[in-house]
Order: sequence, then structure tokens, then C-alpha cells
Amino acid sequence: MAETAQLSVIGKPQPRIDGPLKVTGVAQYTSDFHFPGLLYAVPVEATIASGKITTLDTAVAEKMPGVRAIFHRQNIGKIFRSTLGPGFAGICIERRPPFEDDVVRYYGQYVALAVADTFETAKAAADVVVVTYSKEKPNVEQELKAEDDPDTVDTSYGPERRLQSERGNAAAAYASAPVKLDQTYVTPAETHNPIELQGATAMWDGDNLTIYEESQAIVNMRGVLAQMFGLPKENVRIITKFVGSGFGSKLWPWTHCPLAVAAARQLGKPVKLVLSRKMTFQSAGHRARTQQQVRVGATPEGKLVSLQHDYVYHRSMLDDYHENCGEATSFHYSVPNLRVHFGRARQNVGSPSDMRGPGAVPGLYATESAMNELADQLKMDPVRLRVLNEPKIDEGLGIPFSSRHYLECLELGAEKFGWSKRNPEVGAMKRDGLTLGWGMAGAAWIAARFAAAANVELRDDGTARVACATQDIGTGTYTILAQLTSEKTGVALEKVEVALGDTSLPEGPTSGGSMATGSVVPAVFAAADNAISSLLQIGTATPGSPFEKRKPAELAFEAGRVFVKTGGRGGGIPFADLLKRANVRLVTGSGKADATFGSDKKPKFSTHSFGCHFVEVTWEPEIARLRVNRVVTVIDAGRIINPLAGRNQIEGAVVMGVGMALLEETHYDPQNGAPINSNLADYVMAVNADTPLIDVHFLDYPDKEINELGARGIGEIGLAGIAAAITEATYHATGVRVRELPITIEKLI
Repeated sequence: MAETAQLSVIGKPQPRIDGPLKVTGVAQYTSDFHFPGLLYAVPVEATIASGKITTLDTAVAEKMPGVRAIFHRQNIGKIFRSTLGPGFAGICIERRPPFEDDVVRYYGQYVALAVADTFETAKAAADVVVVTYSKEKPNVEQELKAEDDPDTVDTSYGPERRLQSERGNAAAAYASAPVKLDQTYVTPAETHNPIELQGATAMWDGDNLTIYEESQAIVNMRGVLAQMFGLPKENVRIITKFVGSGFGSKLWPWTHCPLAVAAARQLGKPVKLVLSRKMTFQSAGHRARTQQQVRVGATPEGKLVSLQHDYVYHRSMLDDYHENCGEATSFHYSVPNLRVHFGRARQNVGSPSDMRGPGAVPGLYATESAMNELADQLKMDPVRLRVLNEPKIDEGLGIPFSSRHYLECLELGAEKFGWSKRNPEVGAMKRDGLTLGWGMAGAAWIAARFAAAANVELRDDGTARVACATQDIGTGTYTILAQLTSEKTGVALEKVEVALGDTSLPEGPTSGGSMATGSVVPAVFAAADNAISSLLQIGTATPGSPFEKRKPAELAFEAGRVFVKTGGRGGGIPFADLLKRANVRLVTGSGKADATFGSDKKPKFSTHSFGCHFVEVTWEPEIARLRVNRVVTVIDAGRIINPLAGRNQIEGAVVMGVGMALLEETHYDPQNGAPINSNLADYVMAVNADTPLIDVHFLDYPDKEINELGARGIGEIGLAGIAAAITEATYHATGVRVRELPITIEKLI
């Protein structure tokens, strides 16, 4: 008799089913795949950030033994521009195909490509290509000046109104407010640094293209590359079995991928192109630098009467990436008069792109910092200030929240942290010779669904298989799909096979926006229900079956067994036995779920996740040493399917927040526009020694507007707000108010 899972696996801590593959080295990442005749490609990078190529001398490189070709604008072949399609499809941040013209717009832009039999030869050939330029001084200024844009601008994701949200008369209400705060907050450019470098291996079979790429959105990548090479999307296959993190840098295709594809097309052999760490700083995205002016008007009792959020972010010379810092501003707190507006500043940098918690993370740093400063100005507890301004509905959209438990987050966080013991006087709290600083901030993140499809198989050996063309970027998606399938079918978790990371499977969602989990739940459940329905049909149509004379509607399926509804479960049989009697190897069910994100339908509810962070820093003024010592985080993100992986996601986000607040900044050379600290020695990130004690709590209130389990995504909300909590704690300890990240020693002494 086949073993079946009798108890729910949803909401229980589950070790990752792909863990053993990773720790034993069996898991194959993109650059691990090798094929007969494989060639290696290395790009030639521009050494200026603004100007034009005048000559390109490839003669020496082309004569080197083992070199197959040096590609450039004259011989790469046609690569088309892709366009944004309906339903949030066809996203590509850098729309300009590589080598489209001779204009250089950022340092590190690819200007040629060396392809050879070995990586070492390709690198040597790329190094001897001689490029000369007519050079101009690049714009990589720290001070951002907004362009004179129209009221509505095109972005990578579609048109965007620069006046994002407005109600009442924010300027007039601010002018007459008894209490005013007007500050500007700055976040620097930050660069994603996943362990696994970006890369692609491309191969052609006639008009069919296969690409191994570490993508966070394989279905989107298929659509973009089909456009770029004039192919039906059915002729393009993307394979991404495992991703060594991405943080958003692997969401959308970068120019190295079409270069590998074009080279493979020209040479008729597989071509592998893996970026160096330096290249990832130049040509694979970063978080945009932002300047955010926040003006708040309030009553002496702490009620907000006006909120104005005006922000500017930098972008590249050609591309239209939008850093949506105002994403949470319109609904996070109750305020009758509000205005959110943005501007853009073109610079000679590679295009910014999504980085974990895009928009809302830098945006909430500014608005939550302003709330903390307002509380200090009012001599009010910052938790109480937030409670006083809790909205009853989403005031930006004028609709109710599907589920909002922000006040409970604040209450639980304060309790777990011991907030009631806080002495608000700067520098007053001491322990073990250290000065303590306590701070807090709130968090919010969008909750929605992408379109998704899946299929589920029930097999005659008692196992199951679930398949979906999504991908696991290290967040636990393999395990989530196994849990969902086990829950519906009763098959034990270890007997569920999960197939992901291949566009030949049913179209799955992007792993971005913390929406993958919420998107796959209804698709997998529908697929499992349809597989079960097929099974019941077989049970009534099979001669000799115990249910031969029954109708499918008279049968029930639970915990892997089929039984007659009126007869009780004791008379049922395992589904594997039923399939064997019917001489059917397996039954398959398919399921789909529509998208709520980007939908044209007017929403009935505002769907978001919420949370808060309480932070303790320690300060040693004698040696100017600041350390984040302790963090309590409470998250309201619907039902948590796997608390073990979920807690890990929040812990990782908090550590990333420590880096954002104290360490991370990409510096650009004002002379040549190069990212100066483009390596892991000079780009400083939080490591184990910087990691505080982290205490994570989930409220676990299901949100059935998202899916039937009530599960929302949780990856990015853990990073939202944490930097504001750290800067407030730093002020509490040191008396220094830092409004431009990161907090450096120079700013504290």
C-alpha cells in the first residue's frame, strides 16, 4: 500500500527538498553545464562612459591560436529591439541591443566580443582588442537634478504619471500646520552581488534556440529573446535549474545574453558567456541613487495633516527604469492631504534595475525616517505616533485593505523587544560600557499575483509530480510546490517530484515582487483538483473497480485515498492501487490562475503585507564603533506556508538592511564614470561578523483575496523600513542624525 501524508504540511517548518543537491554539489547552476564543441565568449568593455567609438582594431586578437571570432557592430548580425507586451510581459531594462551603434553611454558597455576554444584564450583576445574613442566628460554627479519630463513618462513597465498620488491640498495644509518637518533623505547606488555571477550558454538546433541562464523570470526571457531574434516563442527554450541568488539583478535579460545567442548563431556551436564580478557592477543593474524630500505637517497631538513626498532617482541615458519610491506612501498612514511626485535624472551609468524591495525600500527609508524625526520633534513615542495615524482604509485608492494587522505588528514587536524600557534621552541608555541606541520603523510591501499555470501527475507507484515554468532563486520554491502538491494529494513530501526552471513546462510566474508563492498556489491546487477529478472518472469507468457502478460525484478523495462519500473513509483504497487496477500509469491535471498584478480591473481591496522592525545598536565613541546588535521583526504577510524558509528570508533581508544602512555604496569615478569599488574587497557588505541577533515573528493571518491558502509573499518586506530603524537607533545612541546612507564613521565624529 502506498504511503500517504495524513497531516497537513502547510504551515509546518520544512527543510528544503533541494538542500541535499546543493550541499553535495549535485545541483547544476548555469555555468556548470558543458556541451560538445562548447566555445567561450568574453566581452570587450568600453573604458569611457560618454563618447563614441572611432576605431576598433581586432587584427591581433583574430590571429591568436584558438580564437574563433571577434564580433562587433559590423559582423554580429541583426538583433532586434524587444517591446513591452500586454500583461507585464516582455520586460527588458536595457532595450538597446548590444553593438546597435557606436555611441558609448556608460563605462563597461560592451563594444566587441571575443570567442575562443577556451575561456583563457577568449580573455586574452578581448584584452588585445584596441578601441579608440572620441571622449566626453560623463555625468555621474552625486547631486541629482530632475529632467524637464512630461507629466506622464514611459518606463520599463509602461506609462507612469509623475504625480503618482494626490488628495486634498498638501501644500496649503503644510503651510498652516502647527508642526512642520522638511528634510531630504538620500540613498546611494547599491549593486546586487549574488554569489553566482550572471551568464548564459546558448545553442542553436536549426531555428530552435536553447539557453541556459540563471534567470528569475524564464518565461519573460523567452519572450524577449524570441523578439530579439525574430523567432516564434515556441522555438526558444530557457533552462534555469538553480539560481545562486539574484536580488533582482537576474530578473530581466541583460545584453550579455543576446551576445551569446548571436555568437552561437554565427559560429554554429554552443557559446558560454559568464560575466566577471567587475562586469556585474557595470552592465547588470544596480539600485538607483535617490534624493527624497519629505515634508510633513502635524498637529501638536501627533495627527498628520499633510504629507508631501517628492523624489528624484538616477537612470541611464537610454533606458526608462522607474524606481517607485512612492509605492507605499499613499496608504501607509492616514493623512487627509497628500502629494507624491517624482523626477528623473539621466546619467552616464548602466541602467538601474530592480534590487530587492525596489522602490518601497528606499521610499520607506525616507518616509519612516521622517516619522521618527517627527516623533522626536513632538517628544512622542514613535510607536504611538504610528498608532495615532493608522488608516481605516487605503486612502490612496479609497478601498478597504484585504487584511491589515500593522497595529498588532507594532504591539507584538514592542513587547518582544522590551520597548517599554526605552529611555528617549539621547545617549542615556548604557550596558557593559556601551551606549545603546533603540529605534524602530514600519514596513509595507505589495501583495498580488502573476499569471501562473501548472500540472500535477498522480502515478501508479504512489508518487506525484508537479511542474511549472517558474524558478527557484534560493527562496524555497521547490519546497513550496512540493508542499502544495502533498497537501492536495496526500502524497508524502519526499515522494513529490518538482519540475521547475524550464520554459517547456506550463508557464509560471516571475520570481520577483515577492509574488511567486502567492501566484503558484491557485495554479497548483487547480491542477491537483483536475488530476483527482480524472482519477475519480477512472475509478468509475474501470471494470472490476470497487467503484465501477458509482458516479464520480459519489466519490471523494482525501489523504491519497479514494472512497465513497456515504461509506466513510475506511472503505477507500490508495489512488496508486486504483491506477494499477485500471492499468493506467498516471493521471494528469492542469491548472491556471490569472494575474492581479497589472490587471486593468479595478480592485475591490488593497492587498499588501505589513511589518515592523525594532533595532538596538551599540556605540563605542572612544573608537567610533557602531554595531547593530539586536533586531526584532514582526511580519504580517498572510499565511506562512513554510515558516522555516520564511524566517530565513526575513533574516537575510535584515542582514541586507544592515548593509544598506551602514556599509553599501557604489562609487563612480567622476573622470571616467567607472564604478570604482567594483569588487568584493572594496564594495563592503554585511558579513557574519556584522549580523545581529535576529528575532522574527509572523502573525499568520490568511488573506483569502490573494489565494485560497491566504499566503502572501515575504522575501522583500524584511528589507523595507530596516534602514530607518537603524538610523533612528543611531541617533538615539550618538545624537547624530544621518539622512544620507550609508552611516559612515566620518558622519558620526
